[in-house]
Amino acid sequence: MNWVAVEAYLPALGTVVVTALIDSINPCAIGVLILMVSVLLSSRQSVGRMLLLGGLYIFSVFAVYLLAGLGLLYFLANIPLWLTEYLSIAVGVLIVAAGIIEIKDYFWYGRWFSLSIPGRAAEKLKILSNKTTIPGVILLGAFVSAVELPCTGAPYLAIITLLSQYFDFSAFLLLVLYNIIFVLPLLIILLLVAMGKRIQEIHAWKQRSRPYMRLFMGLLLVGLGWLLMLIANGTVNLG
Repeated sequence: MNWVAVEAYLPALGTVVVTALIDSINPCAIGVLILMVSVLLSSRQSVGRMLLLGGLYIFSVFAVYLLAGLGLLYFLANIPLWLTEYLSIAVGVLIVAAGIIEIKDYFWYGRWFSLSIPGRAAEKLKILSNKTTIPGVILLGAFVSAVELPCTGAPYLAIITLLSQYFDFSAFLLLVLYNIIFVLPLLIILLLVAMGKRIQEIHAWKQRSRPYMRLFMGLLLVGLGWLLMLIANGTVNLG
C-alpha cells in the first residue's frame, strides 16, 4: 500500500449506473408503494389523485436519499486522504459482509440474520401508508428513506465512498443520476397501475422476484466491496 498518499479517482459511469439499477429493484420501497397504492385503490381515489400522491411519495424518497447522500459525500470528501484509504477498506469489508448475508438469503431467507426493515419500523410504515394526504405521503417517503437503509444502504454507501475520493460537480451529477435510477422502478409501477395494471399482479411479481433481487444484490455488494479495497490500496484505478 502507498501510506504517503492516496490517489483519488472518480468511479466510472457504468459502475454507478449498474449499481443503481440493481439497488433500485429492492423490496423495501417497492413494497411500501404497493401498500399505499392498494389503500388508494380501495378508497376509490381517482387516477389523478393516485398519480399525485404516488408522485409525491417517490419525490420524497428521492429528495431524502439525495440529501442524505450529499451530506455523507461532503463529510467523506473532507476526511484526510490518508485516512480515506483505511476508511475505504473498512467500508469494503462491511459491504462484502452485507453481500454475503444477501446471498445467504437467496438460499435460506429469514434464517439467522437478514438485512431488512426492523419490525417496529415496518408496523409504523403500515400505519403511515393509510394516511393518504399530501403531508402524509411526503412523511411516508421520508420515513421509508430512513428505515430502509438496512435493505438498500450498502450499495449506496459504496458508491458514495467511491465518489468522495474525487468530490466535484461531476460527482454530484453522478449522485443525482444514481438517485434518479433508484426511484425509476417506483415511477414505472405507479404508471402501470394508473394504466390499469392490477396491483395484485405487481405484488405477486415482487414476491416471486425477491430471492433473485437478494442474490443479484449480494453478488453486486461482494464485487463493490472488493473494488473499494482494491482502489484503496492502488491496485485498481477507475477513471
